[in-house]
Amino acid sequence: MIGTFLQRPVVVATVGATVVMGLGGALTKLGPWYEQLRKPSWQPPGWVFPTVWTSIAALTVWSVSHGWPLLSAAGLSGTAIALFAVNGVLNVAWSGLFFSLQRPDWSLIEVVPLWASVLSLVVLMASVSPFSALLLLPYLLWVGIAAVLNRAIVRLNQPFGAEARPAV
Repeated sequence: MIGTFLQRPVVVATVGATVVMGLGGALTKLGPWYEQLRKPSWQPPGWVFPTVWTSIAALTVWSVSHGWPLLSAAGLSGTAIALFAVNGVLNVAWSGLFFSLQRPDWSLIEVVPLWASVLSLVVLMASVSPFSALLLLPYLLWVGIAAVLNRAIVRLNQPFGAEARPAV
């Protein structure tokens, strides 16, 4: 049963993307803390974020579904699973650090390995399918934009955490 499930890359990729997006969304708390942050004038409007993330999830599923037979034939399916798993954890962790823990400074550090994990996926997919790699480029670009936005928010609002609390 599980073996049959894993042979259906579109189903596995869809479940994986849905879990990552769901967990990341659950950790994204847009409350008073976030609303009070100073943000750069060039930050995209709020509706852009879920629209872009939904598109990225769909493109990722397409990339995996298209590239999976080629990854398997090249003996790279285990590598692909590991890289996508690491990427999913890093993606969710970024939301947890920035929004749930209210630590944009920590998420700025974490976004570097997140971006690198997306780049590693692009490189892996390019080794078997340039088309599958191309489908992941918007994800790489968006994480890059998020990193620059994250840096701007840190610069406009630091310090965060214990150092931001008044001395007693």
